[in-house]
Amino acid sequence: MTVSKSVSSVPERAVNLAAARDRHGDRVDSMLRALQVGDPLADAVVVELDELGRSARAALQRGLAEGRASVPDAPPAVGALLAHAETVPGWVAAELLDEGDLTSLAVPPHWRGLAFAGGSLAHTYRSPSIARLLVGTGRLTATAPRRLAETGLWNASVVLPGGLRHGAPGYVQTVQVRLLHARVRASATAHGWDTERWGVPINQADVARTWLDFTVVPFTFLEGIGYRLTDQEQSRLYRYWWYVGHLLGLDEEFFLGTESHEQAGELLDLLDSTSAAPDENSSALVGALFEAATTNLAALPQSPMDAAGWRDLLNALAGRYHGEAAAGLGIAESPVNPVLPLLAAGEAKARRYQLQVPGAVRESVEDGVRAFRGLIAALDDGRAAYQDHVAAT
Repeated sequence: MTVSKSVSSVPERAVNLAAARDRHGDRVDSMLRALQVGDPLADAVVVELDELGRSARAALQRGLAEGRASVPDAPPAVGALLAHAETVPGWVAAELLDEGDLTSLAVPPHWRGLAFAGGSLAHTYRSPSIARLLVGTGRLTATAPRRLAETGLWNASVVLPGGLRHGAPGYVQTVQVRLLHARVRASATAHGWDTERWGVPINQADVARTWLDFTVVPFTFLEGIGYRLTDQEQSRLYRYWWYVGHLLGLDEEFFLGTESHEQAGELLDLLDSTSAAPDENSSALVGALFEAATTNLAALPQSPMDAAGWRDLLNALAGRYHGEAAAGLGIAESPVNPVLPLLAAGEAKARRYQLQVPGAVRESVEDGVRAFRGLIAALDDGRAAYQDHVAAT
């Protein structure tokens, strides 16, 4: 799929375009086109699921688990999506899929949890368009713990060794997430979504933001506490997530060739600098998210802090990462701010140890694998929103 739609009109959500063109040139026009493009393959499947019901859902689920060839009589749209998902582009490195996302697996669980909430998801909610769409579902602020868990379940399934192989949980769930995006897009459109103002719901630019929220965002967040990636780790991270982008239906022009934070940061700046400041919906989502996340962190075995302590640390790190946007996200000033430099110095020392001592990174990866498998065992009841949406029963 190529984002080729002409820029017939500029959605009102796009701001500061002249300044963006000074920094990014023609990429601005590509981004504006992306605001008006959804995911035709997934959108067609949602139509087909509504028309054909259980039989189409059964074909989809079997095809995801066993391959397109297992459902020779699949409805046309389902068959086309399955064919796209299981066509592994030549730029996918098979050894990366076998080993999993080693870069993410090596991060200690508590830092991973903070980066996930304060970096990844909070940055997603910074977009007023995305926040408006999520609050419009009437579910996310009231059920933040479950939404946090479901996103964590998907992420865990994606990064584990072999998780993106055909039929594996990460592969299946990523396509299911893609289809949930299509469902939300269809529902919002049917209920009067203002496309001229906000662009197409969950458009290509929004999916690109999601891709960045699991690559450059959490790891630049972690740099605030001294956890920095080597150039090799960055390259592995992005090359692994190229295939996730493909499975999510994201046009490869957004990610292919990106192998460093510097390169990803250019796209991140383009999207952030042309997005309006976070609004009350953003703040509501972040508030519910931080409450759920810090409750989870306090519940970790041998947690050194209660939820209030974790909230102070999360506010400090998130405030530092989001900068001027922090106030609009409702991120409070934290008493931990003055000690962040000491914290970062200590973690930087631990990180140097991890990189220099033979076997230390591998041990951290093995710990990460165990932690993610434990998370999946605790959370995967088959009823995540993206799973339930396409269930055959």
